[in-house]
Amino acid sequence: MDLQAANAIAASGLKAQSARMRVISENIANADSAINAQGTGPYQRQMTAFQAVVDKTSGAVGVAVAKVAPDRANPFRQVYQPGHPLADAQGLVQYPNVDLAVEAADLREATRMYEANLSVIDTNRQMMQRLLSVLQ
Repeated sequence: MDLQAANAIAASGLKAQSARMRVISENIANADSAINAQGTGPYQRQMTAFQAVVDKTSGAVGVAVAKVAPDRANPFRQVYQPGHPLADAQGLVQYPNVDLAVEAADLREATRMYEANLSVIDTNRQMMQRLLSVLQ
């Protein structure tokens, strides 16, 4: 594999993890939003799904965001707040299905993957500089 293919793979990883970090940040920002932008209920946690993609110029297989979809597997949190304007007849208010501990762990993982891809690009750059200095 040549250095350009390695850079293409790492760049796709940077882009994918950057998108993942954006989605995680939105989840964290809306963790206590009892009502979503449409006014139809609480914010629903979003999850990022990836897919393999082939770079047309180098033929390298990288990664891209396939879709960002709501997390329907985990139910909304219900908190007893009878005085809240959004409380139901039992006094329960639905809050997003966002667990801050899970989001923090996901963000840490995405950050480390981003840094690893950045390290690949930096290492490739250093190798190219060394090669050029040897050829001069």
